[in-house]
Amino acid sequence: MTASPAPPRCRHGRARLGGVAAWAVAVGFLFLSVVPAAGAAPIKPVRWVTKPGVVVLFLENHSLPTVYLQLLIKAGGALDPKGREGTANLVASLLDEGTTTRTSQQIAEAVDFIGASLSAGAGPDSSSLSLSVLKKDLPTGMVLFSDELLHPTFPEEELKRVRQQIIGGLIAEEDEPEVVAHKAWQELVYGTQPYHHPISGYRDSLPSITRQELVDFHHRYYQPRLAILAVVGDLTRKETEQLIKKYLGSWKNTDGEEVPVIPAPKPTPPDTKLIDKELTQATIVLGHLGIARNNPDYYAVTVMNYILGGGGFSSRMMKQIRDDDGLVYGVGSSFNAMKAGGSFAVVMQTKNATANRAIEEAKTVIRKYQADGATQQELDEAKDFLIGSFPLKMDTNAKLVGLLTALEFYNLGLGYLNDYPKKIAAVTLADIKRVADRYIHPDRMTLVVVAKLSAAKIAPPAAQGPANPSPPPTAKP
Repeated sequence: MTASPAPPRCRHGRARLGGVAAWAVAVGFLFLSVVPAAGAAPIKPVRWVTKPGVVVLFLENHSLPTVYLQLLIKAGGALDPKGREGTANLVASLLDEGTTTRTSQQIAEAVDFIGASLSAGAGPDSSSLSLSVLKKDLPTGMVLFSDELLHPTFPEEELKRVRQQIIGGLIAEEDEPEVVAHKAWQELVYGTQPYHHPISGYRDSLPSITRQELVDFHHRYYQPRLAILAVVGDLTRKETEQLIKKYLGSWKNTDGEEVPVIPAPKPTPPDTKLIDKELTQATIVLGHLGIARNNPDYYAVTVMNYILGGGGFSSRMMKQIRDDDGLVYGVGSSFNAMKAGGSFAVVMQTKNATANRAIEEAKTVIRKYQADGATQQELDEAKDFLIGSFPLKMDTNAKLVGLLTALEFYNLGLGYLNDYPKKIAAVTLADIKRVADRYIHPDRMTLVVVAKLSAAKIAPPAAQGPANPSPPPTAKP
């Protein structure tokens, strides 16, 4: 199970994630889980709201002389205008490329001088700006942080350069079978609905985005009332309040609109897309829509999917399709739970000649799982792993700021920090069978295969399992 706000982009590498790379990072950021170490005091963040509307989540931690901040904006790629896909990502990518008082080079030199990290990013549901800095250099770090947030200029020359970098990344991705497959599958599963496009946009949409459209997006959505600020580190609450007042006190709400409520995606008819490439192995993605992060079955689905295909070498899919049948190099399943909805996908790599068998075997494993349910041993092992690995989700301040913004963004409440392991522990065998039946549909899956099609000879949809409710589509190379 994955769920995440926007991924950060490192300031110093200027790495700009494109296509499914950005999507995958966006949705794979964290399990939203935390458990204090045995004998440690419970983690008790403090929450308050500033007069302009910024929700602040603060956690005091004096173990190291560092401070971490993450500001989340409740607007991401799902709000990109049609034909302007990639707008939210470009806005975030250009925050550090020039302000009213500093050039891109001046910002980079100032960040380097204090050894800080200043990063920005965009995901499907949100955008973010993050800072990590030694406490002694916090004033300088906050000057740079607030300058990028409040006064970006989106210089035309920098826009052209960054846009070409992203397009170059998209072109390079065309040679990566797994990325190509994920992109095509995502577009089929979501259709024209939000979440259908890669965060970085398309080669033909990026040139259409103007500087003024970036300015407008920033003006409309980068506002205090649409912001969540997490602060973790060597500060007291009083110091944090003074910090926010001094460096963000001038940040005012504009007349921009409220963030539109993104409607829950509606199921699209099952479809098949076959992409021909000169490859010795086939990359396969099959699945359909999944659940939103606020679904009350999230915890049961997390355990259920771990047993099915999310648990690596201990999962049923890996044991059956890879170890016993020898059909695939790797296989796994995942639920990508976002704000308004999500998806369920099975991903496999196999020889071209065994692609059809692998597809059918994946569906067979799912049907048997639905019919028989999990065993008590599988359930116990899944719970032990998920609960036992929780401390790794909060072992750094950088992870904690991301966790805190996510808790607020998904309306999970601060009590979630202690409730999550209890809810995982409460999942029963009956729950596993119920959610497997309810949220996985092996006969209504959309399929994408990237392979040498003359060798793979992919069977038409009707031959891959029981009757498909939609007529077999024409395979698209």
